[in-house]
Order: sequence, then C-alpha cells, then structure tokens
Amino acid sequence: MSQILMAAGFADPVFDQQATFRAAMWALSRPGRVEPIRAGLAPPAPLNAEAAALVLALCDYETPLWLDPALAGAPAVADFLRFHTGAPIVAEAREARFALIAEPVDMLDFYDFAQGSPEFPDASATLILQVDAFTAGLVLEGPGINGRTAFGAAPLPADFIERMAANRAGFPLGVDLLLAGAGGVAGLPRSVTVKEG
Repeated sequence: MSQILMAAGFADPVFDQQATFRAAMWALSRPGRVEPIRAGLAPPAPLNAEAAALVLALCDYETPLWLDPALAGAPAVADFLRFHTGAPIVAEAREARFALIAEPVDMLDFYDFAQGSPEFPDASATLILQVDAFTAGLVLEGPGINGRTAFGAAPLPADFIERMAANRAGFPLGVDLLLAGAGGVAGLPRSVTVKEG
C-alpha cells in the first residue's frame, strides 16, 4: 500500500505561528505596508507559501475556511490545510470566517462573504488573496496611515477600487483583506479608502 507524504508545516510551530500572526496583525494595523513572512513552507500547488503560513497561523478547528475553485480543485490543498489546522472546509462562502483565494481576478463579490452584524461586526470574513507581486498604482487613506500611502498588488480584480469603496461604505460591516505573496503580507482592513494612484 502506497503512502502519500503530507507536506510539512511550520519547522518551529510555536515561533513560526507567532511570527506569522504578528505579521498579519501589523499588516492590518498599518494598511499597505508589506510585512515579511519567512515560514519556509512548501505547500501543495496552487497554494503559495505566504497564504499557507497565514492559514496555519490564523485558523484552527473552530474557524470555517472556504477555498476558491482553483484551490478546491486541488484535493492536496484541502488535505494539507485540514491536517495542519483542523479547520473545517466549507462549501458556502458566506459560512467562512476565512476565505482563501488563489485567483483574485475571478473572485466572488465581497458581499458573498460574511459581512458581520451591527452587534457583532467581527463576525465577518477575512479574505486571504494570493498575489504574485506588490507593486504601485493605488493610494490608501484611513486609520493606521499617516496621510496617504502608495500601494499596489497584482493580480487584483479589474473593479478592485469600486469593490473597496463599497466595502468601506458599509463600515463597520464588511470584509478585511490580507494579500499574501512575494515574501510578505499586506493588509487592507474595511476601514481603508483605496483610490487611483
């Protein structure tokens, strides 16, 4: 009987999990600033190492996780995430506390994910978008930013600015974004304003 080898998780589970968690929290508190992630993971494709590290640091058996079609179509990804986190993989985007998106250009509308409620705005989803690069072309304003800051990432949906404007308009409801790739993570909380650069 052949045995399938599971890709390894964090080499130092306590240190790597804490470091990745801190990077995610700093990224959300300082929008647009890319925080380094050095977890040394080699997850199954098409999951990238930075997004995998975020899921391993942020999810456990109590955090429903949704995978976009590109990731859901690769059974090894779900096996890897279940094995290392215990997180239940859900079929409906609205049921997820975290959503993992490998193809942001084709992602669902933000409103398809949990928005929270006036009583519990934190009962919303955090979207982890895999990106190939951090670039420029956008300007961010809002809490955690001194005036304004330049930012960009690729790939993103063509209507990204409009999506973020609608997300901001619903504050305190809405989703928060973590963009993962190129060795780091950047946060775009629901409180941020995104404009053309």
